[in-house]
Amino acid sequence: METTFPQLLLQHARQQPQAPALREKEYGIWQTWSWQRALGDVRALALGLVALGFEAGDSLAIVGDNRPRLYLSFIAAQALSGVPVPMYQDAIASEMAFVLQETDARFAFAEDQEQVDKLLELREAEGEHAVPGLAHIIYDDPRGLRHYTQPGLISVQALMDRGRAHAREHPELFEQRVAQVRPDAVAVILYTSGTTSRPKGVCQTHTAYITAARGGIEVDGLNARDEVLSYLPPAWAGDYFFSVAQWLVAGYTINCPESAETVAIDLHEIGPTYYFAPPRVFEGLLTSVSIRMEDAARFKQWLYRRFMAVARRVGADLLDGKPVGLGDRLLYALGDVLVYGPLKNAMGLSRIRVAYTAGAAIGPDLFRFFRSIGINLKQLYGQTETCAYVCLQRNGQVKLDTVGPPAPGVRLRITERGEVLVHSQALLKEYYKRPEATAEVLDSEGWFHTGDAGVLDADGHLRIIDRASDVGRLTGGAMFAPNYIENKLKFFPQIKEAVCFGHDRDHVCAFLNFDLDAVSDWAERHSIPYAGYVDLAGKPQVLQLMTECVEKVNADLAAEAGMAEVQIRRFLVLHKELDPDDDELTRTRKVRRGFIAEKYAVLVDALYSDRTEQYIETAVKFEDGSTGKVAATLRIVDARTFPPVKEAA
Repeated sequence: METTFPQLLLQHARQQPQAPALREKEYGIWQTWSWQRALGDVRALALGLVALGFEAGDSLAIVGDNRPRLYLSFIAAQALSGVPVPMYQDAIASEMAFVLQETDARFAFAEDQEQVDKLLELREAEGEHAVPGLAHIIYDDPRGLRHYTQPGLISVQALMDRGRAHAREHPELFEQRVAQVRPDAVAVILYTSGTTSRPKGVCQTHTAYITAARGGIEVDGLNARDEVLSYLPPAWAGDYFFSVAQWLVAGYTINCPESAETVAIDLHEIGPTYYFAPPRVFEGLLTSVSIRMEDAARFKQWLYRRFMAVARRVGADLLDGKPVGLGDRLLYALGDVLVYGPLKNAMGLSRIRVAYTAGAAIGPDLFRFFRSIGINLKQLYGQTETCAYVCLQRNGQVKLDTVGPPAPGVRLRITERGEVLVHSQALLKEYYKRPEATAEVLDSEGWFHTGDAGVLDADGHLRIIDRASDVGRLTGGAMFAPNYIENKLKFFPQIKEAVCFGHDRDHVCAFLNFDLDAVSDWAERHSIPYAGYVDLAGKPQVLQLMTECVEKVNADLAAEAGMAEVQIRRFLVLHKELDPDDDELTRTRKVRRGFIAEKYAVLVDALYSDRTEQYIETAVKFEDGSTGKVAATLRIVDARTFPPVKEAA
């Protein structure tokens, strides 16, 4: 039966009124919202918005960290036939201006003083970033805002008080407005990451996201007893899928951490049963494990190496229910007591029943590590335009190099060019105010053109190669998929980011960013003095460490059929970390490859010359909006390559 998100909230409040719907950690203590309380807050928020003049079709801009009332504000806007428009909380004011202007936002929900200041700056600005129509700014956290007297600024508590007063005068109004919300109406506008162009507003309906949520719940048997940690950006399609759509369909509990800095502690305290993270989070977890083990006593290091060898050999098979010999079963059980169990507990993943990763391709070695220690980590594939829902790996059918078969209700087609096409009910309605862009991706038969290159294997599982626009060829004819090589590099805990070049060139070169935590810890243990990232990037010992990682990747590529030609010949370590504030990464930390190639063209040219070093001066933006420059002379390193490994006849 077709329904809407506000109707699902009403349903849970009737069926399980006292069950926990949300939790938030505040001042070290977990506070709980029952479904009944959640409904009461949504009613008060919605009718408070009505009292301010919010009308059907209005957009509510939302910006902030994961907070219960932030998520409830989504439903409040939807209950009035309005449209929530989340924005990335780390976006600078000028980036927010584009979204606010395009959606004609008159109302905004801001978490705290930092976000309020950005919104007020835009409202009072002149020129291209001006947003004078932003009449009402609602804030959740009052700290630092006591003396703000700007017109239209109102606390969430004051808004809810107005809403409750309005409810006393109009006791049936909320339910009446909810009943008027159509399932095919736009439920949310989510902006794409904008890796190749300006972000586009993706209009998704209630039906689309609820269809996707139900399909995922069906595959994994999710229910009201599950616990989820909601810590990813609320503006990301993946967070909306897990923290709003599936939450309201399954009725489980979402838990909001105290802050971004306490996520690891809060993860450990909550012990979620259902977990989602992009590959970079799992990379960070593995890096922290690697650092710990390098600092551990020798006996612990030996124990870790011994039992991780067992895990690599049989762990994934045990997880998938495949036959494993008695001796290995006993060894693995002992390893679970001595190594795997403590590891999972330290990471806060000991209660995980289902974990997913998406948002970027995950390195097979990284994927294998988590599955080998008994964490049911699976991959899903989707895009903002597909409600983050195209393919889901099923239990017992997990392959390291695929993202699984089509999800329930999804059909796939691979074009002659190798592009993946998708057909389902969970597709975008349109790009907001972009009919031409909509027509480019949605054809006359309702197929969505993903822009990703992929193949279906014999079992119907999809393997994503790369963005179709990124796949190229070396001058010698070898296929060049940069993301595939970059993911191999990022498996090493010392490498945080990588950007590979090679299309229309005779060989592959790379930029590297090292992981400051991992490499600074390594430098301290090796008594290497340093003054910061730029200084470390030029240390000969660090360059040697990076060379070892690159050459291990080259050895792997040489052993793979058809990949020997794309080994990395030369690389350099960048003098600064790639940063969304400098437009080098998207807000979801995807590489903006074309922009980087243009910005650092002098370095790319140096890599493909016979130079051994190159001076560069780079402009950088700071969090307060000010700018500066970072300069350095970068060494260019030649990496060893390997002959192709011939397959045995």
